[in-house]
Amino acid sequence: MALAATATAAGSAFSMMAAPQVSQSRVVALASGPSPAAPSGAGVAGVTGLVGAGLVASAALSRSAKPRSGKKNLVSMAARGGESSDALVKDLEALVKEKDCGAILVRLSWHDAGVFSDGKLKGGCPNAAMRFTDGGEGTFGANAGLPDVALGLLKPITEKYVPDTIGHADLWTLAANVAIKVMGGPDIKTRFGRKDAESSADSVESQVGRLPDGDKEIDHLREIFHPKGFTDKDIVALSGAHTVGSCHLDRSGFDGPWTEAPLKFDNSYFKEMLAKKYAEDTTEKGNPQFKDSETGTIMLISDLALLKEPAFKEHVEKYAADQDAYFKDFTAAWVKLQELGCSGLRDSLCHLAAGQGASGVRMGDYAGADVGEAL
Repeated sequence: MALAATATAAGSAFSMMAAPQVSQSRVVALASGPSPAAPSGAGVAGVTGLVGAGLVASAALSRSAKPRSGKKNLVSMAARGGESSDALVKDLEALVKEKDCGAILVRLSWHDAGVFSDGKLKGGCPNAAMRFTDGGEGTFGANAGLPDVALGLLKPITEKYVPDTIGHADLWTLAANVAIKVMGGPDIKTRFGRKDAESSADSVESQVGRLPDGDKEIDHLREIFHPKGFTDKDIVALSGAHTVGSCHLDRSGFDGPWTEAPLKFDNSYFKEMLAKKYAEDTTEKGNPQFKDSETGTIMLISDLALLKEPAFKEHVEKYAADQDAYFKDFTAAWVKLQELGCSGLRDSLCHLAAGQGASGVRMGDYAGADVGEAL
């Protein structure tokens, strides 16, 4: 089947949770959302407004010698990045609309960043390590469908913009935020400067203890999310990303969409969770889940667990009643998730100070660029 056709049927689905650890292939994952409320115009669409001014200022700082033999002109590269940033966002918007693949792009960003832990396990960060499939994160069962389908969908954009305009990890972050907005969700401010993995060796050791399981209860959710710095409220907010996407047997072993409009990012996940009657169900892969017989939508054990404790249920009820409140809290938790383990992130896509070129390219690789030639 053509890739375009599989984007919705198999690739765009995600789950906040990984499946049982009995088999690493029986896994689903979570996708989550945004960043703290940004000023008007400072979200996805506003990502490029900061670039042009930064390029002009940066160009004024650098003059002189010819580029080293065999090296690109740094300022030319940065200028192309500035000119391309609006086009990058537009290309991502077009991809999401054409392929209905927003959910898998959200899942890609979630799994890239969500391996971080500061508890018994340490380390992890969004570094695009999944693009290496000889080992590490590119082979995790929880990431099934991401190295092939998700990156396959992004491939034309990756080839067009990486590395001159943006790095892999920053692209995955931006793609998720663009997707959330296109699907009707909040406008999320993206910051840049993540360092790309150089090989699969830059992966974390395992998904175990880092990514959540869909067949487990509240204690497990806290064990996974609290070491990342998230509160119970954050866990509920991030779980709300299940409002888009579906589970697939060949990825997670679970089967079905959470909501009746799985391509729309809203608060339906919470509304339907409270309104519907879910019966126990077992998928063809043997995984336990819950299903609404009238609509065919599902909930995982980890989803309905949010109704079992007042500390979680109060937020479910709040978000079901107030979408704006949900978007606000989701944005704050999502931005935190996307920036776990990162430091020195910046608002502008291109930045030539502090030894860095566009998307983290080291200045030393392009030393001696001549500003006059670039302009």
